[in-house]
Amino acid sequence: MDGMALLGVFLVLYAGAVVSIAAMKPEGIWNMAKIRMFRKALGESGTVIFFYILAVLCLAVGVWLLLR
Repeated sequence: MDGMALLGVFLVLYAGAVVSIAAMKPEGIWNMAKIRMFRKALGESGTVIFFYILAVLCLAVGVWLLLR
């Protein structure tokens, strides 16, 4: 397995972690300073949508790296 494939696996796993954080909204992570800043700027639903978009992008790049 080369480095790009390993990065692809990491990005796919990262996308799963981001989706789980956006869906479950764990208290310890959801109240971190950076996420509070996103919630203040984008609102609660905007932050969740931002996380879903980030997850889709990471998943797409990860799958592309795995298949190339």
